[in-house]
Amino acid sequence: MSNLTSATDLVDLARALVAIPSVTGEEAALADFLKDHLSGLGLRVEEQAVVGRRRNILALGGPSPRVLLCTHQDTVPPFIPPSEDEDYLYGRGSCDAKGIMAAMIQAVRALSDAERSACGLLFLVGEETDSAGAEKANSLPVRPEFIVVGEPTENKLGLGHLGFIAFRITARGKKAHSGYPHLGESAVLKLLEVLRALEETDFGRDPLLGPTLLNIGRLEGGVAANVVPDLAWADISIRSGLGSRDILDKVRRAAAGRAEVEFQVASEAQKLHTVPGFETVVLSYGTDIPHLKAFGRPLLLGPGTILEAHIDRERISKRAMAEAADLYRKLIARLLAEPGAARRP
Repeated sequence: MSNLTSATDLVDLARALVAIPSVTGEEAALADFLKDHLSGLGLRVEEQAVVGRRRNILALGGPSPRVLLCTHQDTVPPFIPPSEDEDYLYGRGSCDAKGIMAAMIQAVRALSDAERSACGLLFLVGEETDSAGAEKANSLPVRPEFIVVGEPTENKLGLGHLGFIAFRITARGKKAHSGYPHLGESAVLKLLEVLRALEETDFGRDPLLGPTLLNIGRLEGGVAANVVPDLAWADISIRSGLGSRDILDKVRRAAAGRAEVEFQVASEAQKLHTVPGFETVVLSYGTDIPHLKAFGRPLLLGPGTILEAHIDRERISKRAMAEAADLYRKLIARLLAEPGAARRP
């Protein structure tokens, strides 16, 4: 296969993937396409039901893969159809993560028969919300030594990524006429005190992954300007390289006696397997990796930048996709050359 034909096939496949809407919860049509396409490449395809017609897709070159390439089928809303120019493919999921998916498929196509027999592809549902597909995938009957997860890392091998904690702070007060505030108790003022305490809290930093990041993402409170508010809440996230237990304890202390804390999501930071000779990076976003507990040592690599994901003009460089396909092939060869890996703790 010539380089030109290979690059053309890669962009054509990425465009076809982007053209199939797959907002989280609506991945069924993409799973149908992947099943047919991967079967046509001679891979053994297994579908794993997650919810309804939403399925994980596992495609194997042999019965006992040592290396799995893995990314997600779903995108954030809304669907944006594909378009392109000479250098970029545009559309929802082009960067996160259908350009990555196309590069992984292209890499497996280009492997030798011996390499392909030791590899597989795993495409999951639900990464953008609850990682339901990743959790379900742990029951698949494969136990590889390595899983290479694809997210936009600018084709650099991830050293690690921050953990993610999401929670709601709710403050309660007493409603009153704003002309007589002494008869009420402002929930908004209580909430602001807690938010100020959180901003002043030292959540620490990890030597490798860097500082903890606090984001107050959404606020709501009260019913009108002339009413002392009896209810106010804020949705907040924290990304950290440190353990979630210490972070949660500090949040509770900041809110103590003033507001309630409802924890919604918590996933731990990840420090990842690396291979010499690849450029590396630390990532501030989360992935499915904390949920993929049955798949050996995790690595993180993919084309594109997270700064161009989830936006109206989401895009991925055609050159970066081609480079990623080559990097995946090289990485697979390096991993297959390693001695049998210890299982992931």
